[in-house]
Amino acid sequence: MAIDTDKNSYTVIFAAIMVVVVGSILAFLASSLNDRIKENERFEKQQNILYAMGVDENEDEGSVNFIPTDKVEAEFKKYIKEQLVIQGDKITTDDQAYLIDLKKQETLAKSGEQRKLPVFIGERDGVKSYIIPMRGKGLWDAIWGFVALGEDLKVQGVFFDHKGETPGLGANIKQRYFMDDFVGESILSGNSFVGIAVAKGNNDPINEIKDDNEVDALAGATITGDGVSAMIKQSIALYKDYLETIRAKN
Repeated sequence: MAIDTDKNSYTVIFAAIMVVVVGSILAFLASSLNDRIKENERFEKQQNILYAMGVDENEDEGSVNFIPTDKVEAEFKKYIKEQLVIQGDKITTDDQAYLIDLKKQETLAKSGEQRKLPVFIGERDGVKSYIIPMRGKGLWDAIWGFVALGEDLKVQGVFFDHKGETPGLGANIKQRYFMDDFVGESILSGNSFVGIAVAKGNNDPINEIKDDNEVDALAGATITGDGVSAMIKQSIALYKDYLETIRAKN
């Protein structure tokens, strides 16, 4: 008996079968790739942390080249000497601290719980780095990054990234020329923790002045720049007590 493919019932049944089949295939692929996705996310975090402290494969002034994924785990273990988790007055060590989800911790804090704040202590050529993760909001969506501070609380390096900033404008926060401007800036102004502002018209376009707590803004990206400024300031505020202990030692 021939099937009448012109009936509405045939179309509905066929569509339902295709939804089930395609859904099953996608679910299988998602499940089979889950471990690989998590591994890539882990490598990416390690790459970003190392980049902030200056461990990278940059070859020229404009490149942003991370440690390759086949080397990054070994390099991470080599340069990151300790991982700490601050939770209220308690500080513990945790070799998986870099996997802490800042977004989830922010949500917990809003509900009244104490968030976990990871800190990464690195050392390269005898110089210590204190790397702090950051998360904030740009023009369109989330922005995030890491800032590496020396024992004098001056910036050794940063890494920024974004979810949906405008290409050629706000998206340029992850360009080398912008990130390099932060190197040498201090998060202190006198005895106050003020962070570093992305300032429009700060009369220092090539960023030679390192004691003004400012870097030059990106053209056409005022709101994203303001987001970066706020992200740094808010992150420094969260870690202020810990940073005070570093300052007290020096």
